[in-house]
Amino acid sequence: MKMEYFAPENASLSNNTRILCCQCAVPIEANPSNMCVACLRAHVDITDGIPKQATLFFCRGCERYLQPPSEWVVCALESRELLALCLKRLKGLSRVKLIDAGFAWTEPHSKRIKVKLTVQGEVIGGAVLQQTFIVEFTIQHQMCDACHRSEAQDYWRALVQVRQRANNRKTFYYLEQLILKHKAHENTLGIKPKHDGLDFFYSTENHARKMVDFIQSVLPIKCQHSKKLISHDIHSNIYNYKFTFSVEIVPLSKDSVVCLPKKLTQQLGSISPICLVHRVTSTIHLIDANNGQVCDVSSTVYWRNPFSPICNPKQLVEYIVMDIDILKEHEKKSFPGQGMVSNKHVIADVWIVKASELGMDISPVHTRTHLGHILKPGDTVLGYNLSESNVNDTNFDKLDRSNIPDVFLVKKFYGEKSARRRARAWKLKHMAEEFHEGLSSTNDDYNDFLDDLEEDPAFRQNVNIFKDTSRIAVDTDEIDPSLPRITLAEMLDDLTIEDVEMSDV
Repeated sequence: MKMEYFAPENASLSNNTRILCCQCAVPIEANPSNMCVACLRAHVDITDGIPKQATLFFCRGCERYLQPPSEWVVCALESRELLALCLKRLKGLSRVKLIDAGFAWTEPHSKRIKVKLTVQGEVIGGAVLQQTFIVEFTIQHQMCDACHRSEAQDYWRALVQVRQRANNRKTFYYLEQLILKHKAHENTLGIKPKHDGLDFFYSTENHARKMVDFIQSVLPIKCQHSKKLISHDIHSNIYNYKFTFSVEIVPLSKDSVVCLPKKLTQQLGSISPICLVHRVTSTIHLIDANNGQVCDVSSTVYWRNPFSPICNPKQLVEYIVMDIDILKEHEKKSFPGQGMVSNKHVIADVWIVKASELGMDISPVHTRTHLGHILKPGDTVLGYNLSESNVNDTNFDKLDRSNIPDVFLVKKFYGEKSARRRARAWKLKHMAEEFHEGLSSTNDDYNDFLDDLEEDPAFRQNVNIFKDTSRIAVDTDEIDPSLPRITLAEMLDDLTIEDVEMSDV
């Protein structure tokens, strides 16, 4: 501790009168206390009311410090925020004038923070004394309320139930990747998979509403809200509720075939009632295979005129293309009031045979498709056999049978899937491991979702794809170069942070 004496400002500089100290009789210059610096140090301590030791409470879960009475703040070591927090914990600083404050060095793992303070204060007779001292703060661990609630697995204030009544889970895999990319699950206490969806748990209603708003921005949904009274304080008029948000995703997935109501087809530019679900994002993207007409159905329009899929991807059948004829411009069907026509697809007449019936004396089946730009004779294509399907749909029953195609082609089949999956040098990150039970080849929905990412570049624009360094290199010469693949430029490096032990010198 260092102590200095400052002469009063109104003292005359020309007065060199020397007197004896009233305590030790040492000759000194005259001052209001009539004592020397050594006696002042011995008899007067201006830091007497300031504690030299204090305690700071630190939460290891979120790395925040407690600012009484109940606020938790983020402060870096030796930062201005941490210094201000330390000074607020010291009582008695208001009786002196703070001149300087700073951190003194301590061991990083000592759980001690030392603050060096310089203060000034008036002593006997109006003399000003400056003193420097060190206050030691001890860090004690205390869990904050937010971390305490997250540790208690069953504690929650708001629940978001995401459901989809579909035959596959590809929409949920896509939603999971969107949540991971935009970090929309930061405030989530827990995630529990259900047989038809996911449950997200939150500590506040605002965090749950934020998740609902995010899902609404990326998928067509319908949301319902309810709350349940848990407790009520009649004296302070405080109510404790649990909130539940029920989110229902449209029961459609990529590559499904739907039958639109007649009223809806008129609103969408007189599109054909039987359409293919090309993609499901914030809107439902439909395409007509007869003329390449496309349209987008928003969630509001869908729930006003709901429709269900008549065929799902699990019903796809393999066909072999025997012949193909690209339609000329004058052969394409067009009419006044027609909606937008896709420029990425080419309409063509194709003659196909079932792969299981290839070589038999069976005449090829004629149909019209939007895949003329990628198909050629001899290719394998996947489609729905509508003529032999048992469709239970009121809109489908009202259609004229002559306008229903026998086969509806969906996408090109690129051969053996196992070879493509072995050569896959990329991976995706996961949010809830319980949701991915059986990520091996037995999980057909997940593998189909990965195949869709490879085949559709526009579909994987919103997905973070990482390099898989654990994969064993496969001879790529055995794989057809025409197969769709994800290039190295589209992959991200998977960042892994590991603690490396320091070697002894």
